[in-house]
Parts: sequence; structure tokens; C-alpha cells
Amino acid sequence: MRTRTVTAATTLAVLFSSAALAATTPAFADTSAPLPIRSTGDIVVDGVHQQVFISDPSNGKIVVTDYSGTVLKQLTANLSGVTGLELSADSGTLYAAVRDLDAVAVVDTATDTETTRYTVGDKPRSVALADGKLWFGYGGDAEGNIGSVDLAGDHQVTLGQDGSWYSAPILDAAPGTDILVAGDRDLSPASLTSYDVSSGSAAQLAHIRTDGSNLGDLQVTPDGKDVVVASGAPYYHQVYRTSDLNEDGKYTTTAYPNSVAIAPDGTVAAGSFAWYDPDVYIFHPGSSEAVRSYDFPNTGHSSGADTLTDGGLAWAPDGSRLFAVTYNDADVYSLREYDTPGKAATTVTVNAPATATRAKQLTVTGTVSSTAALPAGTQVTVTRTDLDSPSGKALPAVTVKADGGYSFTDTPSAGGKVTYQVSYAGDAEHTAAAAKDTVDVSRARPTLTLNNNGKVYAYGQDVKFTAHLGTTYKNRAVEIWADPFGSDKPDKLVRSGKVDSHGNLSVTLDLRRDTKVTAKFTGDARWQPRSVSSSVGAKVSISMTTSGQYRTKKTWGHTYALFHKTKNPQFTTKMPYYSGRAQRFDFQVYYQGRWYADDSKYFALATSGISRVEFAGSHKGDVGRRFRVRSDYINGTSGDTVNSTTYGAWKYFTFTN
Repeated sequence: MRTRTVTAATTLAVLFSSAALAATTPAFADTSAPLPIRSTGDIVVDGVHQQVFISDPSNGKIVVTDYSGTVLKQLTANLSGVTGLELSADSGTLYAAVRDLDAVAVVDTATDTETTRYTVGDKPRSVALADGKLWFGYGGDAEGNIGSVDLAGDHQVTLGQDGSWYSAPILDAAPGTDILVAGDRDLSPASLTSYDVSSGSAAQLAHIRTDGSNLGDLQVTPDGKDVVVASGAPYYHQVYRTSDLNEDGKYTTTAYPNSVAIAPDGTVAAGSFAWYDPDVYIFHPGSSEAVRSYDFPNTGHSSGADTLTDGGLAWAPDGSRLFAVTYNDADVYSLREYDTPGKAATTVTVNAPATATRAKQLTVTGTVSSTAALPAGTQVTVTRTDLDSPSGKALPAVTVKADGGYSFTDTPSAGGKVTYQVSYAGDAEHTAAAAKDTVDVSRARPTLTLNNNGKVYAYGQDVKFTAHLGTTYKNRAVEIWADPFGSDKPDKLVRSGKVDSHGNLSVTLDLRRDTKVTAKFTGDARWQPRSVSSSVGAKVSISMTTSGQYRTKKTWGHTYALFHKTKNPQFTTKMPYYSGRAQRFDFQVYYQGRWYADDSKYFALATSGISRVEFAGSHKGDVGRRFRVRSDYINGTSGDTVNSTTYGAWKYFTFTN
């Protein structure tokens, strides 16, 4: 079938040994990538070229990806029904059973091109390397058999080595051993047979009918001592000794087992077709308790999650990664890669107080837990990040207690957000893990003032604003922002810098609109941020001119424009333009010692800021009467609110004959 462990110089752990290999492996991120396939036959991993090969019988192709699942190549020529895959010990050659063409294709993995093809028995299903030969299971219904190809000589094909199989069996062997194991996928209960192939022929060691059904996968342990079997039932992965096929333990998983992969150090990845439970469990050799499990996400539309394909697991040769082929209810296939799956998953928690007082001691607690016991004396590192140490400052390491708990004290010298990160580096048996928690540490409130609040100034007046900052720790910088009223003028930084020796920073503004001026102090390690604002008003400039008079005259205490009774007075007003702005035109008449107001009216300004009003009609009855007019800007009713209410000067006039 397939061999996932192809490195030659590897010290292997015995399946039921309690020893574990100590290895340092690089850290990678788990990945997932879609696959252009409609079915899967087998998966193998080439560690030399860091490639993954996946056969697709329905499409008649072999897909080649890198470790992240990116498709590098698709081999499609004459591979109809390609199923079982096997890699040579040096990862230089890939062997593929091509069922519909009664052949085994040979692929150079350096170039991913087919170099030759062996014609073998009818409908080969699987391939396995043992004792210098390529073994293959072949045959249709009621014609199952085992054959071999001699790789050392002239590639002689030998058929008919065990015709007791109902159909083509699936095969597996451990590199460097003389043990071959075969299983029948098409019978229930499933059959298993082990062979000694040291003589060049398949000499039967043992044969059994298992208590399992729907055989999905099998793999021989690296030492050749046992075979681990994945059958749809029972709901665990069975273990048999290859010498006599007696039961030799089990790996408790879930319904319905369909895949198994064993790393060079004996670590077992046991997979199941499981919609609602974890899909893959990781076991140390011989251990009854999984050190890790993986539950695939739901990328489809059903209530159940994605599921594992039969025989869909494979290890990288160095044991650092596990690969899984999955599919969803829309028949979308994916290649998933998991980093350091042989290590027990570790979790770190950190519990710090929500608030604390600066320069006073606080206590942080937490736990370090794992599916495998942590060694005595395990330590975690602690890093504190705050305003004084934005890149982090290392605190003394903390030893984890026997129950997994830990605690430490610290006296934060800086206020604000103080973060404590606790990190466990991991080891040969446990993954690294880290967590953090944040404390809001108190800071003093600084004095910050800004003058001129509530004052109103003439249009275009230069006004000096002064921010005053009291005592602080290190930061003496202040920003002054000006936000003129109106959506077309954004809030703008008008000055920033350190305050002078008196704590002052000033800026002079040319006020043409009501403006909100804000002074901002960003804070430091001991003093909290603060901002204060002053809202000031700016009037508009208003000028009015009269036209049509024949002369002016100083009378009744004012200068009056004199109009003939046949002439309509015209009044031209100019003020700063703003979208939608109108002047309010006030009109009054003098009668019996006092001024009486007529209804005020609003007249729109042109974009030039000019508005013209004519006093029309017959003025025969107005001869000798005294009149006055003015233009105003009224905040709100003049069409906008960007300036303070401003009243123009009165213009006086009268009519003569």
C-alpha cells in the first residue's frame, strides 16, 4: 500500500516501549488547501523534495503538492484508476498501481515525470516495498492475488503468490523488514494475512478473520512487530502481532475507523469517518490515551463537519508534520497539514487582576496543562510589556507546581495597560504555548488648561490660545488642535511640541468661524492622558451700501441718505459666503419718538457673498418719514451655524419731493 517513513538512518522506538525520541523540530503553521480531485486512492509524503502525492482513481491522475497544499503538478497520462502509492527508501522513486491498465507506473520524484511502467497482474490495487521487491495486490472479484516485481534484477514480475484472496488485497510493509501484511477491503469480517518475504516469495506466517468489518486501512509498525488496522467497526483501531496475528492492544478512537499512519518513532495517527467527533487521534507507541486530537471544521452545508477519506493520513518522514485528505458534503477535497502532531497539546492560562495601583504589588496566577503530564520542575517565562518597556521586559522565570498551577508577584512601576505574557517553550513531548492578560494600572490625573473658552471675537481676529500642563513624569509634549465649525473644515493639528519652563504652549489662530480648540496630552508611564477644549465664537464681517440717493445729510443725529419720492432705494450687503447662507434684512420706521420694526426677511447670499435688496413701491406718502435698515447674520436661522450671531450697522434714509 504505502510507506510514510522512508528515512534510512532513524532510530525507531518499539511500538509498546515507553521510551520517546527526543527531537527538535521546526515550528510551522497548520494549513489547509483545496485539491483538484474527485476521489482518493492513497497519499504518500516525499521528505527529500518536500512533496505530497495523492492519487485520484476517478480522474485517473496523481496530484503533486508542496507541504502547504499548493499544487505543483498533475500527472494525468495513462493513469486510469490509479490507486495505491509507494515511495522508495531514498524518496527518489514513486510507484503507483494503475488498476485499469494492469500496470505499475514508475515516477522520478525529482522531476515528477513517469520513467517506466511495469505490466503486472489484472487490476492492481496497492503496492508495498519489502526485501528489495515491489509487492502488489491485484485481481478482480473472486480473483484476488499477490505478485511482486524484482527491482534488483531485470524487473521480473512474479504473479500468483497467494490466490486465497477474494479481490485485490491492500498491502503494507515496514522499511528494512521482511514482513508483509495484506488485508481484504471487500469482505466482512475482514481478513488479514502476514508473510515472511525474506526468501523472495510470500511465505505465509499467519491468517485470521478479524472481528472488524469494512477495512479502510492498515499499516505495519516501523519495527515490523505489529500491524495497526482501521475498520469501520469496531469503533477503535485494532493492533495485531505480525508473527501470529494475535491481538496486541488497541487504540481507542471513535466510529468509524478508516485510516492509520505511523511515524518513524512509532507515533500513531488513527483516523475515523466522524461527522460529530474528533477525526484524528494521536497516540504515543503503545499508549492507551491519546496525546492530541484534531476535529475537522465544517466547510460544507451539512450539520456534520468535513470527514477523512479512507487511508487519508500520512506523516512527513521526519515526523514533524501530519497530512490529512478530507472532503465535505459538496465533494470538495482538501489537504490539511498539522504541525508537530506527535507532541501533546499544551495550554497556558493567565489570570491577572483587572485593575491595580501603580507602584503597589499585584499577584498573577495561571495554569499550564497538557494531555501528557509535564515534567517536574517545568518553568515558564514571564514578560511584562508597559509604557516604559513597550518591547517587553523579562521577569524571573516561574516554576509550575505539580498540579499545573503557578503564581508570581510584581510591582508595576508604570501605569496604563500592563500586559503579562506567560510562555512555555515546550519540549520533545509537549507543544509550546503562551497566553497573556492585561492589567489597567492607575495613573495620576495631570493638570491641563486652555484659555479663552466661551469668548466671541470679530471676524478674522488673531487670537492667542495657551495650553498649560502641570507636573508629569517624562512626557512634556502637548498638541493643540483646531476644529472650525462646518463639515468642510476638518479638525487640524495646529501646533505640537514641548511646553516651556512654565508649562505653557501657545498658538495664534486667525478666527473666521466658531472653533473648538483642544489641547491634548498623550500621557506617560505615571500620568494619564488628558484633553481639554475651549469653544470660541467668531462673528461674520457685514457691510451694507446704499444706492439711488441724490445726496446724504447729517440730521437727527445720524447721516441720512436722501431719496426722491420717485426713486426706489437699493441696499447691497456683503458678508462671508457659506453654503445656504442668507442675510436677515431688518427694516424699521420712526414714529412719534420711537422706532417700529417691520417683519424681518431673509435674503440668500450669492456665492460672492453679496445680497441686494430694493425698497420698491410708491413713496409719495413716505416723504418726510425716517427709515433705517440693517443686515444681520443669525446663527441657525441664517441657514448655517458656523459663525456667531452678528448684527450689522443701521443705514438711515428718508424721502423728499
